[in-house]
Amino acid sequence: MNKTIFTVLFLFALIANSQDQYNKGMEKALQLWSNGQTLEASNLFERIAMAEDDNWIPYFYVAVVNTTASFGEKDAVKLTQQLERAKEFSDIAKRLSPNNPELLIQEAMINTAWIAFDGATYGITLSPKNAKLYDQALKIAPENPRVVLSKAEWDMGTARYFGKDTTPYCNDVERALELFTNFKSEIPFYPVWGKERAEEVLKECKG
Repeated sequence: MNKTIFTVLFLFALIANSQDQYNKGMEKALQLWSNGQTLEASNLFERIAMAEDDNWIPYFYVAVVNTTASFGEKDAVKLTQQLERAKEFSDIAKRLSPNNPELLIQEAMINTAWIAFDGATYGITLSPKNAKLYDQALKIAPENPRVVLSKAEWDMGTARYFGKDTTPYCNDVERALELFTNFKSEIPFYPVWGKERAEEVLKECKG
C-alpha cells in the first residue's frame, strides 16, 4: 500500500515539475519575443514544442513568431525560410488540434504575409483561400473576438482593393471589441492578442 502511495505521489511530482518547466519556458520565450529577440524566441518555442509533442500551443507560437517577423521583410530568402517554418509548425499544430479557429487564423496570416510581400504573385491564389479560412473559423467560433476581428480586417482590405466602402465592416470590429471583454480560455498561454488592434481599427473607422 505504501509503495502504491509513493508511486502515485512520485508521478504527481513529475507532472508538476514538467508543468513548471513548461510554464517557465513559455514565459521566457514570450519575454524574448517581446524584447524583439525573434530568432531566440522562435528557437525556444521550438524546443518546448519538441518536449510537449502533444500540445498545440508551442507549435502555434513558433508559427506566429515567424509569421509576424515576415511582414515588412524584403529579403526573399529570409522571408521564405520564416514562412516555410511557420507553415511547418502550423500544420503540426493543426494535426494536434483539428478545427481550431486560432490555427485557421494563423494559416490565413501566413498567406497574408506572402501576399504582402508580392501581391501580384500570391494574391490571386491565396486570397480565395483566406476567404475560406476566415469563413470556416467564423462558423466554428462566432464568439471568438480574434476570429471576428481578423475576418473584418480581411474584408476591409478586400474592399479597399476593389475600391469599395469599408464602413459596413466597422460594426464587426466593434462587435469584436465587445467580445474581448468576456472571452477567456482555461488553456495556459492561449492566444490573448487583438483588443488593442480592435481599438485602433475602430478609431480609424470613426475618424
